[in-house]
Amino acid sequence: MFQQLMDGFATALTPTHLAMAALGVLLGTAIGVLPGIGPAMAVALLLPVTYGLEPTGAFIMFAGIYYGGMFGGSTTSILLNTPGESAAVVAAIDGNPMARKGRGSQALAAAAIGHFIGGIIGTTMLVLLAPTVAEFAVDIGAPDFFAIMVLAFIAVTSVLGASRVRGFASLLIGLTIGLVGLDEMTGQQRLTFGSLHLADGIDVVIVAVALFAVGESLWVAAHLRRTTGQAIPVGRPWLGRADLKRAWKPWLRGPFIGFPFGAIPAGGAEIPTFLSYVAEKRLSKEHRDEFGKGAIEGVAGPEATASASAAGTLVSMLTLGLPTTAVAAVMLAAFQQYGIQPGPLLFQRESSLVWGLIASLFIGLTLLLVLNLPLAPLWAKLLRIPRPYLYAGILFFASVGAYAVNADVFDLLIMFAIGVLGFVMRRYGLPVLPAIIGVILGPAAEQQMRRALQLSDGDLVGLVNTPFSIVVYVIIAVLLFFPLVWKAVRPEKPAPPSAPDREEVGV
Repeated sequence: MFQQLMDGFATALTPTHLAMAALGVLLGTAIGVLPGIGPAMAVALLLPVTYGLEPTGAFIMFAGIYYGGMFGGSTTSILLNTPGESAAVVAAIDGNPMARKGRGSQALAAAAIGHFIGGIIGTTMLVLLAPTVAEFAVDIGAPDFFAIMVLAFIAVTSVLGASRVRGFASLLIGLTIGLVGLDEMTGQQRLTFGSLHLADGIDVVIVAVALFAVGESLWVAAHLRRTTGQAIPVGRPWLGRADLKRAWKPWLRGPFIGFPFGAIPAGGAEIPTFLSYVAEKRLSKEHRDEFGKGAIEGVAGPEATASASAAGTLVSMLTLGLPTTAVAAVMLAAFQQYGIQPGPLLFQRESSLVWGLIASLFIGLTLLLVLNLPLAPLWAKLLRIPRPYLYAGILFFASVGAYAVNADVFDLLIMFAIGVLGFVMRRYGLPVLPAIIGVILGPAAEQQMRRALQLSDGDLVGLVNTPFSIVVYVIIAVLLFFPLVWKAVRPEKPAPPSAPDREEVGV
């Protein structure tokens, strides 16, 4: 295996392939910064361009776009509170408050280093553990998938939100949007109102762009008359000793959450990034109150998790031909374009391509860190752009991204309608994150639940008939009821002594 990896480095370090990796990283970062145009769309748009390229170079470029797009998405989340892709949603929770406090460069540095460390650890595990993880993924059944997705719903609504009622209300909105379209099993139309445009459902990219980019732009526009846009001061583009002390443990913990979830079809990087955030909030003792207000752990952990999840995604795609994310699905189509079928025999039949691709991941991550750390102040200067121009540009790129999904004007109307809904949610304090996770995972959760019930002839026990699902439901019960139980049994703090009476002290 080590010899094959060294041969892969020999392949990836040729001038042509090195240029492909650098081009992919730059394109991915640039496109990831634009709201609504994520790495999946970038790879899909570049598919026709690669017809004349040899397969190894094409896939090395695609891998660079994948990692670069994830970093670009987190950059926009941190600086503008507008994720470029769904895996970057969590970065906005603490990254954007850090930027508003003048620590945008520190947040970007934490994200860049987190991506590097997470990617290196994840890719190393890809080399060492691919057969074991693939075997584990095969054994996961419908009840386990459903339990994992329920865990994601509960974690988002009960742990991240300040109000459980508002969190579940937001989740319900997301699940409702996810129901739009044709029932995959029966073909029955649901919530389409007779419109053929809605028969295929509403694309997740359009919903994410609408709730974040359009909703945020409308919210800012509604308050511009009260507060004018001020240039936010930006700190130094490196991490101090105190920041490093707080960030290094989340950097190392994140990959071990992200990699397993990336290897199984459980929603890509969305679930593990949320779980990483929850874990860091629970493990933090001294800085727990800072979460949601600018805690660097809330950026470092999820970003390392997302990068490792990307490496885990390649495990299932290369060893099983099983795409677990949109990017993996597009790359699978690219393999088929070249007449290559991913699966257990791929490492034997296309050894040079596979190990060249894996080696290029290490190279691309290094290039990503080298290029983006010096550029951190440049990205941070986006905050100095006057808000009317900035959000007008966001609306423009969001519209371009939404239109590019299906080249349909109707998608633009849907985007702006959901954008108004996002504005209303902000107005009444409903968090946007549960709605996004509901749209992303709702249809998949429904499908897995129905499969599990079909296997058990409609018996609800079919949802909890595996040890893995039982463990997950126990975790869900702890998340739901532990805060209530703790609040009930926690001894009340004694009231502070009242001030002495004025007459008693002779006043």
